[in-house]
Amino acid sequence: MCSISGAEEEKLVERLIQCTEHRGDSPSLEKVEDLCLGHVLHSIVGEVSQPLGNEGLISANCEIYNWKELREKYGLEAENDAELLLKMLDREGLDALQELDGIYAFAYLKDQELVIARDVTGVNPVWYSKEPFVFCSEKQALEKNEIECRELHPRRILKYNIETSEISFKNREFFEIDVGERKSIDERAEEIKELFLKSVEKRVPEEEDVALLFSGGVDSTMVAAALQELGIGFTAYTAGIQYGNIDAPRDVKWAEEIADEMDIDLEVHESNLEEVEESLREITEWISSSSTVKNGVALPFHLSLQQTDEKVVMSGLGSEQLYAGYHRQQGYLNKECLSGLRGIFERDLYRDNVISFRNGCELRVPFLDHSLIEHALTVPEDYKVNEEYRKLVLRNAAEKLGVPEKVVWRNKTAAQYGSNFDKAINRLAKNNSFDLKQKYLNSLRDKSNNRLVALTSGGKDSNAALYRMKRRNNDISCLLTLRSENKDSYMFDSKKKRKDLEWQSEQLDTPLIIQETKGQKEEELEDLKKGLERAINEYNVEVVVAGALASTYQRDRVEKIAEELGLKVFAPLWQEYQENYMKWLVREGFQVEITDVAARGLEKSWEGKVLDQESVDKLIELSQEYGFNPAGEGGEYETKVVGFPSSMFSDK
Repeated sequence: MCSISGAEEEKLVERLIQCTEHRGDSPSLEKVEDLCLGHVLHSIVGEVSQPLGNEGLISANCEIYNWKELREKYGLEAENDAELLLKMLDREGLDALQELDGIYAFAYLKDQELVIARDVTGVNPVWYSKEPFVFCSEKQALEKNEIECRELHPRRILKYNIETSEISFKNREFFEIDVGERKSIDERAEEIKELFLKSVEKRVPEEEDVALLFSGGVDSTMVAAALQELGIGFTAYTAGIQYGNIDAPRDVKWAEEIADEMDIDLEVHESNLEEVEESLREITEWISSSSTVKNGVALPFHLSLQQTDEKVVMSGLGSEQLYAGYHRQQGYLNKECLSGLRGIFERDLYRDNVISFRNGCELRVPFLDHSLIEHALTVPEDYKVNEEYRKLVLRNAAEKLGVPEKVVWRNKTAAQYGSNFDKAINRLAKNNSFDLKQKYLNSLRDKSNNRLVALTSGGKDSNAALYRMKRRNNDISCLLTLRSENKDSYMFDSKKKRKDLEWQSEQLDTPLIIQETKGQKEEELEDLKKGLERAINEYNVEVVVAGALASTYQRDRVEKIAEELGLKVFAPLWQEYQENYMKWLVREGFQVEITDVAARGLEKSWEGKVLDQESVDKLIELSQEYGFNPAGEGGEYETKVVGFPSSMFSDK
């Protein structure tokens, strides 16, 4: 894999190449009429210089696993996968993408039209700007050149007309849930095992050993067991930190134990606070984010790979999304899995792609093989989660692959916790006089992470969601409210008065977009789309924030419309434990007034009450007695925010 870039100005492309030279060792560029394409080559499959020309011209960052089969099928002359991709596009146009098995991001120029596309899961990144038109593999490169950019959504293909400078988009289909024939869990596990072995095998370069990020958890150990089964040489890497009187990192101790039992060559990196602080200053810039989760996960990833000289690194990422490994995945599990897959490019893949290349490695994620994804979405939900275990069917598959039993049935610990790096960030925050680690990480970055439009009804949940995203160093560029004629709409609460929303907008010093809708089921989504299009055109937003707590109906529909427009979706309250959430609202300083009640146990005297700790406790008590949602998620009561936390208006 490599880096791609392009713009009208040749000097700009030269600077972008300089900013991404860590992604390879062979930089080059080519000027064609009014456009310049750049490339930095990191060769795994044949060293063929790019940009590469035939009928069209291509700059590609790709790993096409079936390129030799396609070369044979169509009788094409190609020395590597990038050349095969070029000739397939010359021959078949964008229909060629349907036949590719692999990951890619490319810019293809032919007949005055530049096409930019990436694999639908989003393993390989592309960022772009409309004015001026410019694109690059990494956001940090564009930021360093003072260019406001956005990530190309993996389910969108960008087309740029060189003559008119017009940009258009074509949307692509994603995976679908298709639970069909009922087989036994043992049969399903056997199918997963076989698909996983094929997935790992195709991702290993010929005659090359690989690196493996290893925690000793079921996912990374399953990759290790597959590599051993296939007879592929590899070295496992892990990292952790111990300082002061904190315990040794659990993941490191466990990884050492499992590596010894399975005869795995394991390299352990023992870090210190000084190294962590220096690394965080780099990582926040590299991944263009001050997110506590992203940086916490990036630390063990980055520091583990400090020791490697392999060209390819294997990761166990993706199993949580496929097999419902997260506790926030509740209710309709396959819908939760699909939602997780839709957002994995933003939450995980960009970070991991960038960190890999900063350490001279290409990232391979066998759990995100398309055949495995398709299969996972056919697995019944009760095979994924039972009363004792999450990822149940995957654990059975791991057992069949030879993963030790004590690993198979071990509970998950997130990388940032098991390695102690989350504790290290906390310590550094205190050392630098910050009361919260998020504030400390925000101080390391001089730009906001994302430009957001916040969906708002004026109630507690939408305002709490935008508050959380603002604290996480995001720019709330505008608010969007849908004013529905249908007061019983499942999607949009329009019971608040317009003046209340305008007051909130003034208090937050954030512009408000008001979109009218008749509130007819499904048709109202088109009005949501119109409102979001206004937010994009007027404020160049890249993310939509929703206050969804537990309504799959609402979240899925917002995701659908956002994806059509190339927007990401953040739902920071999703599956929040409702009792804790209600207490948090008051503790943070929100003044929440109950405006309407519609549940047994809630008398009219609650209407007009502004919640405090005492009334929240009483509300929770009544919810337990009468069986309603304490946060009113089922419409048991409505709220409006009449006062905001003072920290809402403070700087980072």
